[in-house]
Amino acid sequence: MRITVIGAAGNVGSRVVAEAVARGHEVTAVVRDRARFPELHPAAAARTGDAGNIEDIAELSAGQDLVISATRPAPGSERDLVTVTEALRAGLAGTGVRVLVVGGAATLTLPGGGGATVVDDPDFPADWRPIAQACTEQLAVWRGEEEVDWAYLSPAALLEPGERTGRYRLGADELLVDEKGESAISMEDLAVALLDEAEEPRHHRTRFTVAY
Repeated sequence: MRITVIGAAGNVGSRVVAEAVARGHEVTAVVRDRARFPELHPAAAARTGDAGNIEDIAELSAGQDLVISATRPAPGSERDLVTVTEALRAGLAGTGVRVLVVGGAATLTLPGGGGATVVDDPDFPADWRPIAQACTEQLAVWRGEEEVDWAYLSPAALLEPGERTGRYRLGADELLVDEKGESAISMEDLAVALLDEAEEPRHHRTRFTVAY
């Protein structure tokens, strides 16, 4: 497949690029600043682009089979996530190019929580609320999109660098927890789940989640 990864130098994006390259896909790795080119996988085609610019999205997705968006705004710029989402919608409209979006876990419902979400938990860290709100708006934008073939991946509650096991469980709108009540997945296995979805699509215009 021909895959464009936006946010390719980030924690998740870099692992997505590595996983896609390892599977033999033709990867275009997109960053905003050329200074980050040395951080990109040597087997990927390095490109610059503004994820919030409709024209850039249209150009970077031309001739591609799939776009994977793994952007994460800096603290204080959380609203940029919504701007990027709107640009992706507009830039991909009418192209037939599918998009997989790495989102947040805040809107997942808590097991046995009566519909309460992760962000509704009183113990949810206050400094995470701005990005949680941005992810909530991001998902709402996609749920209103009926033309672009999108899928939105909410990770487990704990997403950290770790080991690639190739193992994970799939879910829909409820937070997945293990027998200890913990919800976690490595960034490496999140990338595995994304590329599995890329190669064998199961989710269309919907959200899904993964965890151990």
